[in-house]
Amino acid sequence: MKPLSLVLLSLFLSLGLHLIAGEKPLPADDLVCLWDFDEEPGSDRVSTGQQKYQLEEMNGPIKRTEGRAEGENAVRIKSGQYFRIVDGGFKAIDFHGPDAQFTVTAWVRRHSKARWQAVAGIWNESEKKRQYCLFMNASTRSDSRTMTRLPTRDEVHGHVSDVGGPTEGKPFCITYSSSVATVPLKEWVFVAMTFDGKASRAYVNGKFVAEEGFNPYPLKGGLFNGNAEFTVGAVNRSGVMGNFLDGELDELAIYSRALTEEELLELAKQGQEMEK
Repeated sequence: MKPLSLVLLSLFLSLGLHLIAGEKPLPADDLVCLWDFDEEPGSDRVSTGQQKYQLEEMNGPIKRTEGRAEGENAVRIKSGQYFRIVDGGFKAIDFHGPDAQFTVTAWVRRHSKARWQAVAGIWNESEKKRQYCLFMNASTRSDSRTMTRLPTRDEVHGHVSDVGGPTEGKPFCITYSSSVATVPLKEWVFVAMTFDGKASRAYVNGKFVAEEGFNPYPLKGGLFNGNAEFTVGAVNRSGVMGNFLDGELDELAIYSRALTEEELLELAKQGQEMEK
């Protein structure tokens, strides 16, 4: 296991460790799974944490590459490649219903200006089985006050759906938060989304930048039960896989509650301290 993985696991499995900002321990129960992508190309990537979920390469093999810190590994996902877990193989991260809450985090270094790059989630648009997904670089951001969309670029987005299909009266699902802060090309960035049962929030390097109507984005109907695949680096839309991630990915983690900004800042700090 790589050095940064040890740091993250230590952070979450040690109930005695307190965050500098919040002085609150992070319960071990909250870290469901963490993929460190240490495995060789051509093999499934298996998570640590509470669950040993296996990511299957699609259109692979997906190249393993040098990571952010000495001894680190990451994966270089080229546009058109992705990972998946078939429906039924990931019960603990199948968040749905009125009480659903979660956090998705990842270290990414995007190589492309392509729009709507999916990081990870359960988001099948083709069959109207949307639940949640962390995206980057949407072409529009949604204003929850007016239910309109405005042009944007380079943000992080936390997509959530209570209906599975398009938002009522709209051609697409537009219920998603936008980070305000942006993600540059070819730099390692810690991206995250949380959902606390009431609203989606998007983060860049652990920081939450509030903007009324955009971040947080309210959604009070819970999450749809989609019975779809969990995918990393792409989603199913328009009958085919698309919204491909083009870049490097490391330390993809999922938690069973909405982490606070203080907690996410600490995770970002831990990761930055390990960089070369």
